Amino acid sequence: MRRVAIAERSNWRELAAECGFDFHTIDGQPYWDESAYYAFSLREIEDDVEAPTLELHQMALALVDDVVRDQALLEKLAIPEHYWTWIADSWRRRDPHLYGRMDFAYDGTGPAKLYELNYDTPTSLFEAAFFQWQWLEHNLSRGALPAGADQFNSIYESLVDTFGGMAHRIAQPFYVSAVRESTEDQGTVAYVRDCAIQAGISCEEIAIEDLGLSRDGRFTDLHDRVIGSLFKLYPLEDMFREEFGVYLTRSGMQLIEPPWKAILSNKGVLPLLWERHRGHPNLLPALFDDGTPLAPGWVRKPLYSREGANIAMRLPDGSQLDSEGPYDGPCIRQAYHPLPVFDGRHVLIGSWIVGDHACGMGLREDHSPITRDSAHFIPHAIIDGLAEQGPRATLIA
Repeated sequence: MRRVAIAERSNWRELAAECGFDFHTIDGQPYWDESAYYAFSLREIEDDVEAPTLELHQMALALVDDVVRDQALLEKLAIPEHYWTWIADSWRRRDPHLYGRMDFAYDGTGPAKLYELNYDTPTSLFEAAFFQWQWLEHNLSRGALPAGADQFNSIYESLVDTFGGMAHRIAQPFYVSAVRESTEDQGTVAYVRDCAIQAGISCEEIAIEDLGLSRDGRFTDLHDRVIGSLFKLYPLEDMFREEFGVYLTRSGMQLIEPPWKAILSNKGVLPLLWERHRGHPNLLPALFDDGTPLAPGWVRKPLYSREGANIAMRLPDGSQLDSEGPYDGPCIRQAYHPLPVFDGRHVLIGSWIVGDHACGMGLREDHSPITRDSAHFIPHAIIDGLAEQGPRATLIA
């Protein structure tokens, strides 16, 4: 694993505009960055990223089965009681799910360590599935990458195949939805919609703010049609808090991601996984936060938090780093394990699960040890017998 400098494509911004990648720059700051890429060997990908992703995914699914049967665990995860039966029924029916992302710390030399699961509303999908693949093809054609370079990336094909397999279970009309003013989220749901259409599924878009409610408690579109299925890039726990939340359990609307993903989108799965698989090489020690320290350092995360918000990090030297944000409530505490640093940048690997298959990854860099929503997305390539030289990782304790 190395970070390798490379010349940007002169026309990448025009290419981004052509394919609707409107969020390559966010608040005036670059989000997409192709001035470098991360080079991996095939062994690193297959043994250290793909295989652990698949194994941890199976462990996570087994955990759902435990949680839906145990009131004490549902309480630990701070899931409102009103939704317990709804979530359990969704799991017992095995309501179909589309995708998820695991975030790992990995430097190319040791086991990848799971930071968290993003299994309800994972983003960075379009840039991982499409734009970095386009980057690879263009750089191969112009000779900027070694012949035979590849990428861990069958995300698009997996999305279309998974949609095809669940098509008969998607009630019509089917909508994809996100917050109207979120350019990134709207770009993600537009890509999901395209994948559904490629699988032969009729699909429309609606903003979360435009969801309606009929007199008999069913969700409707702007034409007062009852919505059959909804892919929502909007956190389930936020839907629970909305005025319409209480109707979710009896509206009959199918959700993608399904209600049982409320368990796996919760940081509380980290201590639960550790309790069941203590010492697993890809897990970090974790516990529900009761003030007990984890030597020699720890990271505190709210059960419900996203994009690096409201993180408290105590480093082994006693210093502390905190991030602001809107999240509060119960927390977990995870053992400190630093992200590798390449050329002054802390890099996080996001490994994608589509259906039940590990099928690709994307990397984000931040100048801070906490990966925030301002982190840069960097493409990657699989290059065995690496000829280019680039900086190796350093670890900052």
